[in-house]
Amino acid sequence: MEVNAVTKADIVDIIAKGTGLTKIETAAVVDGMIATISYALKKGEPVDFRGFGRFHTVLRAPRVGRNPKTGIEVPIPARKMPVFRVSKHLRDFVNGPFEDDEQFEVLDE
Repeated sequence: MEVNAVTKADIVDIIAKGTGLTKIETAAVVDGMIATISYALKKGEPVDFRGFGRFHTVLRAPRVGRNPKTGIEVPIPARKMPVFRVSKHLRDFVNGPFEDDEQFEVLDE
């Protein structure tokens, strides 16, 4: 069963309809939010959304990889990886019974 992903444009449409802001204003807010989260993660700061989840980074240790074509070992340096940890509230909401809510009817279009 293939499910269509909700895109950034879909999110902008939903927020614009719900707030009365224009799509351009809403897109600027969404872009600002993404930039703020990205910059905080780059600095190593976690970003918490109570009831939704937490964005943070984990340090991946350096390791030795292998080129699959030639078999030559390649060093892979340590790096920070962004991670999202879901809150208990969101996990319970997603796993709970589905209630058809007018607030989310835009997603069903």
